[in-house]
Amino acid sequence: QVQLVESGGGLVQPGGALNLTCVASGRTASEGKMGWFRQAPGKERELVAVISVRGALTLYGDSVKGRFTISRDFAKDAMYLQMDSLRPEDTAVYYCALDLNDPWAQSHLAAAYEVWGEGTQVTVTS
Repeated sequence: QVQLVESGGGLVQPGGALNLTCVASGRTASEGKMGWFRQAPGKERELVAVISVRGALTLYGDSVKGRFTISRDFAKDAMYLQMDSLRPEDTAVYYCALDLNDPWAQSHLAAAYEVWGEGTQVTVTS
């Protein structure tokens, strides 16, 4: 089985920073793209960032471009999200996701991902 576990969420003031970590169980997880999605109360799940298997390709949601940076350590089956210049509207549950089957062109679609973590809460408030 493949399991994803997120960590690193918390409470931060506007302008602050957090770093999220996602660890995937099993070596098969390394053969898929991994991404971060987020969901706030009353809103649909939205793309944050996606990274390809070896990190050659990345994709960011428009609202986080220039502020967030996605990376991964293939050998560790780990993925990271460095979040800088955080805003109150970044408040959400952040989910780690894995897509083993779909082409890169579908990376922005939450429906393309087969495995999801339980999420980690990020709260940005003064």
